[in-house]
Amino acid sequence: MDEQRFKKRTIFLWFYIIFALLPIYWMVNMSLRTNEEILSTFSLFPKHLTFANYMTIFTDVSWYSGYINSLIYVAINTCISVLVALPAAYAFSRYRFLGDKHIFFWLLTNRMTPPAVFLLPFFQLYTTVGLMDTHIAVALSHLLFNVPLAVWILEGFMSGIPREIDETAYIDGYSFPRFFLLIFMPLIKAGIGVTAFFCFMFSWVELLLARTLTSVNAKPIVATMTRTVSASGMDWATLAAAGVLTIVPGAIVIWFVRHYIAKGFAMGRV
Repeated sequence: MDEQRFKKRTIFLWFYIIFALLPIYWMVNMSLRTNEEILSTFSLFPKHLTFANYMTIFTDVSWYSGYINSLIYVAINTCISVLVALPAAYAFSRYRFLGDKHIFFWLLTNRMTPPAVFLLPFFQLYTTVGLMDTHIAVALSHLLFNVPLAVWILEGFMSGIPREIDETAYIDGYSFPRFFLLIFMPLIKAGIGVTAFFCFMFSWVELLLARTLTSVNAKPIVATMTRTVSASGMDWATLAAAGVLTIVPGAIVIWFVRHYIAKGFAMGRV
């Protein structure tokens, strides 16, 4: 009986994996074909294998500059989000003060709000102060959504650390910065990895703010991918190649923090 259940679960798991990977496979398949072949025939494998679509992305300034711009503002946003969230999460996990639960709830409501709500205020503010079409503009706008998420995740990990560790460190003569950097942060490195991953992924795939707040100098790859329509129609092959390359950074990040994500699931914060 147990063996039959195991076989059923295995079959179900394989079907699920195939179903989940099918869109990715089809995008890779399209990226290795020409537009004419994509629009004329239906095939599971490319009949005339070509890497011209990838060469277009690596040689066209508008394409590869989009990847560089995205990596710049995503890295800035991830670093600032984690650095801001660490002391805030520590305060929520260790201290009780007037209105702490209300402030914590208010932070989470910012994360739940659609980005379109803040689009016009950000646009007017950045136009006034001269931050339009800059990397820091997109990075700062994404803080509104990533910082609440980072605080929520880190607070859960920090609450799992006994307070006796803090008291013991203070008795041993540790100052707070030294205790936080040398003792406390290594204990929550799993939480920091999970937080950095989710901040990275939100900022990497967010489209509305990134497209509206940039035009030329800091235009991200997600904005470039939405502007592939020309007089001859949609460039499906190049768009598919760009989609494949867009998955790569996220896959690399997932590979490095996969153990931390599993621990986050176990602790109930992911």
